[in-house]
Amino acid sequence: MLESEVNPTISKSTGLPRKRFYRARAHSNPLSDSHFPVPVSPRHVDYSLHYPHFFPLSDQVQNAKRVRFADVGCGFGGLLISLSTLFPETLMIGMELRDKVTEYVKERILALRVANPGQYQNISVVRTNSMKYIPNYFGKGQLLKMFFLFPDPHFKEKNHRRRVISPHLLDEYSYVLEVGGIIYTITDVEELGEWMKSCLENHPMFESLKDEELEADPVVKLLSTATEEGQKVARNGGQTFQAIYRRIAPPL
Repeated sequence: MLESEVNPTISKSTGLPRKRFYRARAHSNPLSDSHFPVPVSPRHVDYSLHYPHFFPLSDQVQNAKRVRFADVGCGFGGLLISLSTLFPETLMIGMELRDKVTEYVKERILALRVANPGQYQNISVVRTNSMKYIPNYFGKGQLLKMFFLFPDPHFKEKNHRRRVISPHLLDEYSYVLEVGGIIYTITDVEELGEWMKSCLENHPMFESLKDEELEADPVVKLLSTATEEGQKVARNGGQTFQAIYRRIAPPL
């Protein structure tokens, strides 16, 4: 008997998990204490659990490839799925605080791997608080791309400290990004868009990409189309506001 016939959380037609069984609050408080394992340092992350195709033995982890893309607050994994086939040899990971949503992304990736042998082996997800534990997962200059798509706007001024883009957090992001690495942000909240752009513009370790660079980057087109949030904004005829910046070398 097929799993989808006995497991109501699996769609019979697609073999993928049904999103309605994994619904959670739209956002979580990133400053609250959550209970999940956190690696002591990047070298303590066992990526053989995430990417068995690339890390067939756990004792090979230290000698193998590194994660290069991080989707911070990855939601239901739409961007990861799209990026996976665009960059099939690049390891990428989603970071999500909500436990049910994280479990959905895990099940979605596993189902896609089964349905498409040899594909989607380069993506995974971890439940964590990226505002606290980015340095626990990535070393200096490890990442090539970081994504912050439709983050919680935290409208009240007293809650701006919870925003995932801030001068303080950009210090951490600049540490884990290699020189030339790129931060991609998008939101449908104009005030938040201006906030993220201002934070990046005023940070000494980042510079904006030129128009021709944005046009040539295939990832830019996915920012507003690959995620559930972006598709919802498009259906409603809403606007989006992007800020895309490059990590630069420190001034001499």
